[in-house]
Amino acid sequence: MNENHRMDTGTLILALIAGLSVNGSFSALFSSLIPFSVFPLIALALSVYCLHQRYLNHSMPEGMPLLSASCFLLGLLLYSAIVRAEYPAIGSNFLPSLLCVALVLWIGSRVKSMKRQAMPVESGQE
Repeated sequence: MNENHRMDTGTLILALIAGLSVNGSFSALFSSLIPFSVFPLIALALSVYCLHQRYLNHSMPEGMPLLSASCFLLGLLLYSAIVRAEYPAIGSNFLPSLLCVALVLWIGSRVKSMKRQAMPVESGQE
């Protein structure tokens, strides 16, 4: 159970990093206010590669693709909120921040419910 939980948490973190780096790469390439950096492109390539390897080598439990997609969306919105706080000329960060909080609460409740569903199955096997 512990190894499987680590695998699932790692997938969610990689999806979050992929979302952050997609928005970072887009901003670095196409926004004149954000200085160019090659690091979001490198992070994007590595996170997508690692996610692809996890997909090929391990099966995802039920509900994990939706959680991974929501973590990816959280990364997109989180980077947008951070950049808008740093550069107020772009616009307000109220809506991305509000959506980030809602997504974090939803992801937390889904992860907690997935843990609860996994516990009785394992205790019954012992």
